[in-house]
Amino acid sequence: MINRLPRWVWGGGAMLAFVAGMVNAIGYLGFRHQAVTHMTGNTSLFGIAAGQGDLGEVLHFGGLIASFIVGCTVSGLIIGDSALRLGRRYGVALAIESALLFIAVPLLHAHSDYGMWVASAACGLQNAMAGTYSGAVVRTSHMSGIVTDLGTFLGQWLRGIRVDARRVRLYGVLFAGFLGGGIASAVLFPLWQERSLLAPAALTGVVGIAYVIYRHRHVLREHRV
Repeated sequence: MINRLPRWVWGGGAMLAFVAGMVNAIGYLGFRHQAVTHMTGNTSLFGIAAGQGDLGEVLHFGGLIASFIVGCTVSGLIIGDSALRLGRRYGVALAIESALLFIAVPLLHAHSDYGMWVASAACGLQNAMAGTYSGAVVRTSHMSGIVTDLGTFLGQWLRGIRVDARRVRLYGVLFAGFLGGGIASAVLFPLWQERSLLAPAALTGVVGIAYVIYRHRHVLREHRV
């Protein structure tokens, strides 16, 4: 069970899920009408394109999947471990993600597939960065695992089996954050179109700065003790 969740896990997880929810929704609302963060659907579409012999779509979805993997690889190089722990270089990873999202904005606005690829790399980096905390899998760029676990917990509770309430709350917060990102995108997209991606790009940078400040203050408190 999760005995204690630091504030930075709750706050950071919620904001990153919100960011991913926005990015994915903008992908659906944009010129391609496709998911950016969900590799399950994109892999299926890759297989369909391959089966139909559509080389252009094979290259597109292959690029999306490969970009997501590249983002995960970059995260592994920077963070070095999947366990969430204060002191890791999350600020650097978030800065790179923010830069990738900013780069994706003009490409998406110009209806370039490269914008989808760059955004996919940013989401892969974020998803790999989140990792686990005290045994709880913390994923912020897709909800399949989160919804599965919430349903499993509900079934266990109905059977009278004790469930980890903190984990349920954490997953509920992540789900709400992702859903909120989709709602925010629906509000912004009619006004800004693909430039709506500027909002999650900026928010990611703010989260990275907030983490660096929090980590610095935490280190100072430890030194005083």
